[in-house]
Amino acid sequence: MAAKMGRAMPLALLLKKELSSEKIENPDIVFGQASQTKKGEDFTFLKVECARMPGDGVATFSVFALFDGHNGSGAAIYSKENLLNNILCAIPSNLNRDEWLAALPRALVAGFVKTDKDFQTKAHSSGTTVTFVIIDGWVITVASVGDSRCVLESAEGSIYPLSADHRLDVNEEEVERITASGGEVGRLNVVGGAEIGPLRCWPGGLCLSRSIGDMDVGEFIVPVPHVKQVKISTAGGRLIISSDGVWDALSFEMAFNCCRGMTADAAAMQIVKEAVQVKGLRDDTTCIVVDMIPPEKLTPSQPTPPPKKQGMGVFTKMFRKKATEPSCQSDKECPEHDVVEELFEEGSASLAERLEADYPIRNMFKLFICAVCQVEMQPGEGISVHSDTSQPGRLRPWDGPFLCESCQEKKEAMEGKRHSRDSSSRKSSGSE
Repeated sequence: MAAKMGRAMPLALLLKKELSSEKIENPDIVFGQASQTKKGEDFTFLKVECARMPGDGVATFSVFALFDGHNGSGAAIYSKENLLNNILCAIPSNLNRDEWLAALPRALVAGFVKTDKDFQTKAHSSGTTVTFVIIDGWVITVASVGDSRCVLESAEGSIYPLSADHRLDVNEEEVERITASGGEVGRLNVVGGAEIGPLRCWPGGLCLSRSIGDMDVGEFIVPVPHVKQVKISTAGGRLIISSDGVWDALSFEMAFNCCRGMTADAAAMQIVKEAVQVKGLRDDTTCIVVDMIPPEKLTPSQPTPPPKKQGMGVFTKMFRKKATEPSCQSDKECPEHDVVEELFEEGSASLAERLEADYPIRNMFKLFICAVCQVEMQPGEGISVHSDTSQPGRLRPWDGPFLCESCQEKKEAMEGKRHSRDSSSRKSSGSE
């Protein structure tokens, strides 16, 4: 008796169908950037269709990063060239998309700290803020140190800050952390004992609590980033990533309102123009605008159209409402498709807290690999990130994750238990 067989789909057609499905699910990414230069210390990194796995052209993500250097451009350039690779090296292989996104926050911390640690060997005194944005489908992950900012506006006009501000003037928790670690926080002294200007950390005079680089400042200026991960709706949204040259002049609402209805390129230029008109060109002023646009719906009978340049109409439609205007009159009228879901947020400067992970995420990472620099270790060689905890009953020293000896020294220095950078006396001028 002959067996009945279902109609088989050729493998090539199946792969093409899966590829088309992923394209339909993901937003179209359109971006632009603009800058006006004063010192030449701002750098950007813009890359779309990065492969999650080498050779994989389907599972891709996009990266948009801004590096605002100070005391020279060395730290900004080094971070631009090495940070992404250090982050990807900290993500275990053979993960599916959901696992990859879940592992990303810890990998971002490891990548930032490794980049800072490696840059110390270059003996440069420059430093840099970093705002590092990864877009994977409708999920946005932002890691930041310093005072550059990333802000999201949803398609309906709601504004969501996705980064932290690490200026000492506005972050009391960071002031307390630095003083507890042995640093001194105060304003600039002038003749007669008067204090002027923003709060700064001494030695060094940096007005930020977190950065990459800054060899002339104590280790309590840490590279551990604030990380926030959100999932936006399929209605899309717009990101503005800008250095402090923009945010010193414009509020979030002003930045979005001044470029409403414009393409990403035109929006970035307009934001920089507005900021310079308000404050003048006192510092490098850089802006990246990223639009996440719902792709055109395709029917099975229609071939995939070639990529089209987005016209003004799509931007006017997406971003037509002002942030100050209510998008609905009541909860019943609010569209559910505009929900922005927070998946993860953590801003602690403690490396032990940031490298720890709950199950099942914890099981994704190999146990006997340094959680920062990814060097392989034999059992018993690594030092637990919890080895010096004040609560040994809850956090056991034999629990991972583990650090190699040099990364453990880095951790202790960041906590004020070891000094590995040259200190300088309190100066009459600041670094940032």
